[in-house]
Amino acid sequence: MLIKQLSIFLENKSGRLNEVSAILGAAGINMSAFSVADTSEFGILRLIVSDHEKALKVLRENSFSVSLTDVVCLNCPNQPGALARALGILSDNNVSIEYLYAFSVGETANVVIKPDDLEKCIAVLTEHSMELVKASDLYRI
Repeated sequence: MLIKQLSIFLENKSGRLNEVSAILGAAGINMSAFSVADTSEFGILRLIVSDHEKALKVLRENSFSVSLTDVVCLNCPNQPGALARALGILSDNNVSIEYLYAFSVGETANVVIKPDDLEKCIAVLTEHSMELVKASDLYRI
């Protein structure tokens, strides 16, 4: 239930996001989810892609600083309070979240979570009958 996420460090200048998407597109790699966090000097682009090993290779070949991180993806109803319920369960069980990002598709929302303790996060969510997304399912979205 772990999902591999790419973290790419980018200079904060015009065209850098386009470069990444063009490189991945040319390599036949689909981006399923992404998030950008930035400061005045650089940004961190976090991506979930259809082939993380190939993406890692082609981005490094093009001089991008990129790392691979394990994350968890929760599938929950796309309705008010659903995320609060999941986050409350994690909080009540002392699972801290370093960051998260989400996207919705129709009736459901997918929440990518980087917890401080991956195994505990998975165990807690599973114990509370929360639906975790398999990597293969996420790449098809």
